Amino acid sequence: MQFAASGLARSARTLTLGALAAADYKINFRPHPPLADSIAALHLRNAERLVDLLRANGGLYLKIGQAIAMQSAILPPEFQKMFAQMFDDAPQNGWKDVEKVIREDFGKSPEEVFGVSFTGDPTKGVMERKARASASVAQVHWARLPDGREVAIKVQKREIASQVDWDLLTFKVVTYILSRLFDLPFYSLVPYINERLLLETDFVNEADNSVRMKELIANESRLRGKVYIPIVYRELSSKRVMTAEWIEGVRLWDKDSLTRPWKGSYRQGSPGAGGTPLEPPSKEEVIRTLHQNPYDQKLKPARESWKGKDGRGGLGLSLKEVMTTMVDLFSAQMFLWGYVHCDPHPGNIFIRRLPSGRTELVLIDHGLYIHMQPHFRHQYSLFWKSLMTFDNKTIQEIVKSWGVNNVDVFASATLLRPYTGGDHTIEMELGKLSKAEKDQRAFEMQQQMRRGVKEILGDETKWPRELIFIGRNLRIVQGNNQFLGSPVNRIKITGNWASRSLVDDPDLSFHERVKNWGRHLVFKIFIWGSDVVFYGTKVRQYLGLGGGMEDVLEDQMKQMVGDMGFELNHSVFEG
Repeated sequence: MQFAASGLARSARTLTLGALAAADYKINFRPHPPLADSIAALHLRNAERLVDLLRANGGLYLKIGQAIAMQSAILPPEFQKMFAQMFDDAPQNGWKDVEKVIREDFGKSPEEVFGVSFTGDPTKGVMERKARASASVAQVHWARLPDGREVAIKVQKREIASQVDWDLLTFKVVTYILSRLFDLPFYSLVPYINERLLLETDFVNEADNSVRMKELIANESRLRGKVYIPIVYRELSSKRVMTAEWIEGVRLWDKDSLTRPWKGSYRQGSPGAGGTPLEPPSKEEVIRTLHQNPYDQKLKPARESWKGKDGRGGLGLSLKEVMTTMVDLFSAQMFLWGYVHCDPHPGNIFIRRLPSGRTELVLIDHGLYIHMQPHFRHQYSLFWKSLMTFDNKTIQEIVKSWGVNNVDVFASATLLRPYTGGDHTIEMELGKLSKAEKDQRAFEMQQQMRRGVKEILGDETKWPRELIFIGRNLRIVQGNNQFLGSPVNRIKITGNWASRSLVDDPDLSFHERVKNWGRHLVFKIFIWGSDVVFYGTKVRQYLGLGGGMEDVLEDQMKQMVGDMGFELNHSVFEG
């Protein structure tokens, strides 16, 4: 009853804000807003309202906010800056709620399910009552089972199950109203987005995705031994609780810890690398901690001896190797398997050092995946290959079949750099803007942005829904590469996987694969030119004369789309 009332209140808040924002924009979205100082001020106050609403409602609203934040190119800068807050840690639920979820799903107490003791029984395992991490939908607790396995117990927040239907219905209604008011073809995409978000609340689905990805990597020689997927323990998992192998590692955003010299033992990897058992905690220390503070305890050992006596050591890894592994992984998912992890932000990636001194990338959080049908996957591979070789005829054929009207804009959005091989519709569109005063120009720029979005979506009945989440993946991977200083030529690696997949794909006939092999060799020669550009930027970067390749491409994209009303901004990654 309490959660139902909460759902009604959340929905009422959302519908009220939707009506208020719609009225505000209908009245004030013009060159000289009657009730605002400027269009920027109009955006800012509505961005503040929306972020406050998402944070107040919590749960799936935070997840929706994160999804919006990642689509930075279609947001005014005022929204981009506010939405960076969507990546802060969400408040965690208390232990009583966690215990109730476990009891409801298993019919037993946490002590019985996991064989743990909160009083220090030496024959039992141990579990931390305070979560190690808390996100929009779930929180993660550390535990060590009686048999010595260390696990991450992911527990869904108790209110989510009763709120999810209300939240998705409200999202659907608000999107419908705003799509009609502002003449944007978004509403037809909502059912697919809702389906993906709903699957994120089903931890059986997440476990299935994790197991399948582990099998795919094990069967791919180019990734085997470089990428690690944690083991899922099905016997300790349910629809709202997932128990998986605990991962020790360095987060992707910690560049210093990735690159500082290794101070651990020779021929020894970082803790847990390659699935090696973790050093157990001291039983005496566990008992003492439990007695001192039973509800706010930290029982997991720090395990930082590899940092040396001064604590200044790192993994001693090459950022180039780290990013090559990452781009290889997500390219294989897109072009080879058609099974794509759509949330590869830095918080979901750990890096470890293998005993050989090489990089091991650990991918977690497998809730949000999309599956590409073989025909669409072949089209997408050919589309990427054609972008790299300026095969405009093939590009036109593919994107027209997807219902896209403006080929150049869509090609640039895919590459995340300006596409210069088309019919120059971008330059022609920019030329249509007037030279009126600043306020009029800002208004025209944002009207042009709306037209640009409509041209990319074009015929929304044909537009492949998977592109929503594929674009999200590409954007996050690009942001990761840029954050690390552009150590790799991301576009070349991605394009190479696209071309090679047309040779390796078992769904294609033998004749097609042989023909594609010859084309792939020609393609390898053709894209050599992208390395010339890449190493040119590396020299400039080394001499302090500019940023890396991703920075250069980002600046070019900003210049190209700035006059169309778009603004690219990486503040979304700061959270």
